[in-house]
Amino acid sequence: MSSECLGNLLRITLSAEYFEDKYLSFSVVDQSGIAWELDEAMASQCGYTVTYSNWSNIEFRASALSCHSRLEQAFPVSMQKDVFTVTIQIKTSHTPDMKNAATHLKSASCHYDPWSPRELLCESNYMEVSTGSTNRKVLKIRQKEAFSPQVSVRREVPQTVKDFIQDEPEDWTLAFPEAKAGEASIWQIVFHQPEEKKALLVSDAWSAGYGLNTTDTRVLLRIPYTAVQIQLVEVDGVDYTNKTIIWTVPKYIQPLSAGATSFKDVLVEAGVDLHKLSAKEMASRKYVLSNDLNAITMKIPIGAEGGYYKTSVSGGQHGAKYTINLFLEHQWEDNKWGLTKQTIIKEIETPFEQIELAITNNSNLSARLINVTVGMFLPDVELVNLTIEGATVAVPEAVQHGYLTYKIRYANGSKAYIIQVPFDAPSIKKEYMRPDMRAYTMNVTLAFITHPTSETFAVPVITVSTVKDAACWLTLDCITVLPRARGFCDGRNLHLIITRGNVDQNWLPFISDWHLTPEAAQKYNYSLRDNGTHLAISVPFLSSHVNYEDFHTSGIKASLHLTLKDGITLANRRDFSISCRFSPSDLIRNNVSLSPDLYGKLFSLSECLPNGTVVITAVKLAGIADLDTSLLVLRDRQCKPSLVTEKTATFKFNVNTCGTSRKFNSTTMTYENGVLYFRPGSDTPVYQLKFVCSYAIKQTVDVRYESKKNPPPSIKPGFGSLALSLKLFKGESYSDPYQELEYPVVKYLREALYFEVELLQPEDARLELNLDDCWATNSQSQDSLPRWPILINGCENSKDSYRTVYHEVNNSLRVKFPQHVKRFEVRMFTFVQGTTLLQEQVRCLCGLSCAVVSPNM
Repeated sequence: MSSECLGNLLRITLSAEYFEDKYLSFSVVDQSGIAWELDEAMASQCGYTVTYSNWSNIEFRASALSCHSRLEQAFPVSMQKDVFTVTIQIKTSHTPDMKNAATHLKSASCHYDPWSPRELLCESNYMEVSTGSTNRKVLKIRQKEAFSPQVSVRREVPQTVKDFIQDEPEDWTLAFPEAKAGEASIWQIVFHQPEEKKALLVSDAWSAGYGLNTTDTRVLLRIPYTAVQIQLVEVDGVDYTNKTIIWTVPKYIQPLSAGATSFKDVLVEAGVDLHKLSAKEMASRKYVLSNDLNAITMKIPIGAEGGYYKTSVSGGQHGAKYTINLFLEHQWEDNKWGLTKQTIIKEIETPFEQIELAITNNSNLSARLINVTVGMFLPDVELVNLTIEGATVAVPEAVQHGYLTYKIRYANGSKAYIIQVPFDAPSIKKEYMRPDMRAYTMNVTLAFITHPTSETFAVPVITVSTVKDAACWLTLDCITVLPRARGFCDGRNLHLIITRGNVDQNWLPFISDWHLTPEAAQKYNYSLRDNGTHLAISVPFLSSHVNYEDFHTSGIKASLHLTLKDGITLANRRDFSISCRFSPSDLIRNNVSLSPDLYGKLFSLSECLPNGTVVITAVKLAGIADLDTSLLVLRDRQCKPSLVTEKTATFKFNVNTCGTSRKFNSTTMTYENGVLYFRPGSDTPVYQLKFVCSYAIKQTVDVRYESKKNPPPSIKPGFGSLALSLKLFKGESYSDPYQELEYPVVKYLREALYFEVELLQPEDARLELNLDDCWATNSQSQDSLPRWPILINGCENSKDSYRTVYHEVNNSLRVKFPQHVKRFEVRMFTFVQGTTLLQEQVRCLCGLSCAVVSPNM
């Protein structure tokens, strides 16, 4: 940590190198040694500012008259140059609950600059105005692009007594008639708004968030920009033209200059990071400061010295914004107020500009190592994980997949990342190009996060390294072995066994244009086995993916064609086929009957099932193009095929339907039907294939069975360690949660709140998260009153006028196990006591349980 005195401000800077990746809490230590924890409200009321600057460096700034400053008179009073001291306490921890936090103390002292009679400071989170004993009794306050109404403050302050300050009535009556009281008046602040004047007691002003401080010679009022009395006024602000930032500040704004008729500029100075710049320094940086009749304008080239670029993300795309922390000091005299000094601190950020990242392939072919450099990145970017073959792993875990990551830092603070992975890593795609050439492809997605904004973006990295086999020296892996296959038929199935070789790790099996995945194979009752070196495929003879090439009394010639395609481009790499003739005995063994047509274009395969169901497959021989299988029907032309391919039409029906006829004799019952082919517009069939199913009339079948009752499902309580989270999201998409610094969240009545409860650990697909009772309270204690049920035993509260709504949870990149997540929507409400609204914060709590989902339940 380092400290710096800047006029009437003290700045303490925390180094990003030490404090990055840590959680921080700031406290200010008073003269009694008590540490007051700092939040946004306290900071703006008491004169403190915490900002991030220059790639995650953290700045703490304190006003000379901040709440906990220790003031000492170091020089004669006439010089009005005193000393103020500020002590801060910083706690750092690696966890958000601040456990095992390390404590750092930092004290710094600064001399006052000589005070002007009237001073105005416009900080990033508050504005303050002070007046000295030689100034007038009425004080006016203005903001950077906004100003408050006129404010009256007593010039000389007696000692405080409890919550008020006693005043001399004659001084108030001289300032404003409305301040007149009897023998004495209570100290108060009068806000002059356009439509009315509003007075607040000092105690009420403090409760409303205003900050007040006094010394022997000055009175100070501090106003947060969120204060009710603030009046916003549109003025010229910041513009971006021709790669230039143009910052325009009006010189005199009512009521800041109300009542004055003549103005004289005393001083106009500007700088960066609260350091004033001389005219020579501005010229060297190509800054332009102009002082016109009504406005002061500052022009800064985007990218100029004094500012810095920081990483930004828009729509998932990586880019940057140029940021510069300017300040302007303007001093003037007028015939009513005398000398006024105004200091404005303004952080300016340019619009988002996308940046294309360089990806450089520096692979070492002789060492068989892929080496890729990604970047440049600004110092505020960090690589957090890699997605390899669909699996996301953290950077330390990537080495288990063969991936090594290195960070390179450059002198200017920027950095790049190097990704190294061997050619032989399982995730590297190896592609056979030609007999003497091999291509190795790395396809990985890198995920980055920015500090301190926690924005994320992803960079896909795809690199191809082409290697000649001769360059692989004598390693056995460089001997090209192409996939090869052998096939056979067993009377029921066609079998192909493919030996993968060493160049087809990412090739995919296709039958025609149909991708043969394990799920698709299971759907069609195909057999697909893959042990990493061999791929075995078995397809039934009656499959719709089998080609029938020839029909003869000696049997049917059937073939199966398989293609290995590139996993990315789907280009054909290798073709294999198996062809067999199935004899009549094979067909009988398959329980298949044949019905050929006279023209040799169609034949049918029929199965007569014991339950009276008939499955007929009409098959077109290979090489016949003038027959549309989708036009095939049964005798009842309403009975159309249930499955149609280019060369087959399959019908499935009961023997009592579709125009089927039957005959009886003493031993059998025979059913007949036919597959008909009509050309469009004709009522005369061109082809007709008859088929017959015969069933024995008398047949006895013995069936034995035993019934076994499964025990009813039961829930057994157990104990375990669970990691859970309860988050509030900004919308129904559940994609943007509120961050820690955004709490407490302010909502209007009946505005929707989107809650998500998630089981983080363990990641067990058998577990299901259940919500028991969820309720709202206005206290941190879960047992406090009042309380209102949001969910009761996992169900909506029937007494609620706006009932809780559950939202469905589906698989996504963020949700791996939907059964581990519950989402529900609640309408905002507040607690009422009698007719009084309770203004405390509303907190949501939930009781949770987990159940093991057993496949037997």
